[in-house]
Amino acid sequence: MSGSRATESGAARPHRVNRWAVLALLCFSLLLIAVDATVLHIAVPALTAALEPSAVQLLWIIDVYSLMVAPLLITFGTLGDRYGRRRLILAGYVVFGLASASAALSATPAVLIVSRALLGVGGAMIMPATLSIIRQVFTDRRERAIALGVWSAVAAGGAAIGPLIGGLLVEHFWWGAVFLINVPIVLVLLPAALRILPDSRDRAARPWDAPSAALSTLGVLALAYGLKEAGSGHTIGVPAGAAVLLVGVGLLWWFARRQLRLPYPLIDLGLFRRRGFSTGVASVMLAVFALVGLELMLAQYLQLVLGDSPSMAAIRMLPLMIAAIVGGLSAAHILRRIGLRATVSGGLALTAVSLAPTLAWGTEHHPMMLTACFIGIGFGVEVALLAASDTIMASAPESRAGGAAAIEETAYELGAGLGIAVLGTITTVVYFPTLTAVPGIPAPAMDQARQSLAAAAHVAEQIGGAAGRELLLAAREAFITALHSTVVVSIVLLGLTALIAAVLMPRKPPEDDPS
Repeated sequence: MSGSRATESGAARPHRVNRWAVLALLCFSLLLIAVDATVLHIAVPALTAALEPSAVQLLWIIDVYSLMVAPLLITFGTLGDRYGRRRLILAGYVVFGLASASAALSATPAVLIVSRALLGVGGAMIMPATLSIIRQVFTDRRERAIALGVWSAVAAGGAAIGPLIGGLLVEHFWWGAVFLINVPIVLVLLPAALRILPDSRDRAARPWDAPSAALSTLGVLALAYGLKEAGSGHTIGVPAGAAVLLVGVGLLWWFARRQLRLPYPLIDLGLFRRRGFSTGVASVMLAVFALVGLELMLAQYLQLVLGDSPSMAAIRMLPLMIAAIVGGLSAAHILRRIGLRATVSGGLALTAVSLAPTLAWGTEHHPMMLTACFIGIGFGVEVALLAASDTIMASAPESRAGGAAAIEETAYELGAGLGIAVLGTITTVVYFPTLTAVPGIPAPAMDQARQSLAAAAHVAEQIGGAAGRELLLAAREAFITALHSTVVVSIVLLGLTALIAAVLMPRKPPEDDPS
């Protein structure tokens, strides 16, 4: 009996599978999810013209995907440990494919928001299993560092190539094509996963605590929604958002207290007592927070300020993708050479320094400077994230790998979601009053133009003539002012995170937890 259990468990399966084929399939799965997180960045102007969402609706369309993934990662990561990771990935493919078809055919902003939320549910089912299966099948630490480097490079490459794919699809088809392309990919991945992926689960009699899952999900959602509403600038939105924000904090406090009392908690909060684990999670969240929201603003800057086409804007962002891939693939070697502390803090510092020149950008082109900045950003942040990821996964036993992966990816997705929400809110708060009335533009049209730069471009195109050109010029100047504000916030956050890593990170990565 015990022999059969060992055969079924995750610990005994790695030698029976082709681990590199497993890695390839997991990376394709991750690529699908990573691309979807940023594929809309380039499509924002076309989507705005087609569906005419308000500024808040537009933020939700872009942001709800990450904000749904973030709280559900803990739930699905622990469910995968308990009931089987392959099973969860297969179900995630089905949800992701159906939600993609629904998003592509959306006729209103509300339908698109719901479809994007369902995409987040599918992504949350897939993501934790990719990391935990890597932890399962790559038992050799050096091989796993290489595998994590490939995984990390795919995550960054997918996020960076998303705008390129979105730009090409929007330019040659329509904005809904950025979602429809997911359907045939899912149909290929499903049978491949059935054949290649090993199954695993924690066979010990560990109960799964549904109230904890509900508390974590509702707490993170309330936190994100409260931040959005508190920063919306509306008279009603600010106090309502602050109230929801406090509710979210209270729910997460309740969740943490419950985990400490349960004999089998949903998340082992004791992991956070390990300095490498807790500092790694903080580094992931703060780095992604600073980067992803800014990436969205830069994509709009290229199109709506510099006047690039969607495909040209995506091509300009290619150096970021290439540098991120190189950073992910070389991070394992850098980590061995200079140690954990120097790798994480150095990568984050390089990212902050690479962002600084954008404070001098205006309406003129700086092609060489832009390329140099994107290379530094992509390489620096990817090296830091890979080193943090390796530390996080090494700190957890294999039987709890799904929970550890869920914590890391929750930090990643929550950082991405809150980064877009907070930095997007800062942009709106600065942009709105900076765009003053333009002669010849009716008051209702000016109100619409103040919603976002994409909305201003849409209004300017409708009005046309000298007044339209003047409105677009004023909106671009206002957006540049707002962009500089978000850059300052991002640089400060990255610098502080680099300092935290330099002080608190252990010099060397921890050994694997064998328990």
